Parts: sequence; structure tokens; C-alpha cells
Amino acid sequence: MSAVADLSRPVIEVRGVTKTYSLGAIEVHALRGVTLTVDRGDFVAVMGASGSGKSTLMNIIGCLDAPTTGRYRLDGVDVRGLDELELAFVRNRKIGFVFQSYNLIPRTSAVANVELPLMYAGMKRAERRRIALLALDAVGLGDRVDHWPSELSGGQQQRVAIARALATRPAMILADEPTGNLDSTSTREVLDILSRLNDCGRTIVLITHEPEVAARAQRVIRLRDGLVVTDERAEQVPA
Repeated sequence: MSAVADLSRPVIEVRGVTKTYSLGAIEVHALRGVTLTVDRGDFVAVMGASGSGKSTLMNIIGCLDAPTTGRYRLDGVDVRGLDELELAFVRNRKIGFVFQSYNLIPRTSAVANVELPLMYAGMKRAERRRIALLALDAVGLGDRVDHWPSELSGGQQQRVAIARALATRPAMILADEPTGNLDSTSTREVLDILSRLNDCGRTIVLITHEPEVAARAQRVIRLRDGLVVTDERAEQVPA
């Protein structure tokens, strides 16, 4: 896998992806043939009601699950056939995850939390500390680097999670309901950070059920019953 990104190729290429789960004798068709492309530097919100398939699609895009049929390329890498070690490498280096529940290690400083993916990548301590400090500064937490999660507000914890997602310079940031546990002020702050990152060229894929959150994206994809029903640019999305 080349470390040099081809800036002309899409970050996400999903072609005819289906996902079927077996629950005893019952088959659940979570995705029914999804095709979509996300270009480098795009800011996409994926919306849908419970059972629409958006969580399944997120898991496939995040290399946390595999499609039943169809093809998925992430930053030019066809993930079909990759073994667990190769998938772990792809998740660590090409995807920056931001989850609703922050997923920070409790009794560990903010800077140490941000360093984790760099440590897993085998980076030396001095270099990963330098990168982690820069990432925290980028999300406005340069003065909170030694604080534990319990000493931070929910919005600040989510900003630490965003800094951690940035640390490996991934092909995209995949944010799953990142404002779901936040008040309106913290929601605005987190979305402002994601918008600024996108303005700097970062590719953002945001999973949400909240229209006001999706409105911050450049493009909104809506799923229903495992299918893409609309895919609109911001100027096309009804207010």
C-alpha cells in the first residue's frame, strides 16, 4: 500500500453493496445494493431512520464489517480479501474514527489518548507526542493536554476524540453521531471544528439522524430500507 495518496481518486467507492444478516430462519436485508462515491475533500452526511441501513453502511465504510456482495474501495484499496492484520492497518492509517461515546481511556491524559493510534503504528514516543500536541492545538485544547477525560466537558472530550482521529493523517474522518451526547453549544463547537477541517481539505463522512447537524455538510445522502433514496449537494437540500 503506497503511502502517497493519489489526490485524483475517490476516497470511497462503493459499488452494488448488499448486506444480509441471518437471524435464525429469517434473513434481514440491511443494504440492498448501495452505490456511491465520496471524493477527496468532500463533507458528506449520511442520514436515515432506525433500520434504514446507515449504521450497516458506516460499519462497511469503516472496515468494521464486510459486505455480503458488492465492492468497496477505500482510498484506492479494495478491502475484499484483506486479512485481519491488513484490515487493522487500514483502519489505523486511513480512517479517523469519532464516536458518539468518545471512546477515551478514562485514567489517561488527553495527549496520551491522542497518541494511541500512533503508538499502535509503532511511532517513536517523541514524534507521536509532537503530533498529538499539534492535533490538540488544532481543536483548541492546547491548554488541556494533561487533563483526564473526567476533567473535561463532553464537548472537550469529543474534541480530544477528533484530535485522535486526526493524528494519523487519515484519508477520511468517519464520525458516527458525534454530537449525540452534546448540548447545543458543544454541538456547534464540534461541528465548527469539522467544518474547519473540511475547509483545510479533510474528507468528512458524518452519520447522523439530526437534520440540523446534516445541514453543516456539503452533501446529504439519505437511506431508506437499505437503499440510497436521495443524494443531494447542499444547495439542493431543502431548508
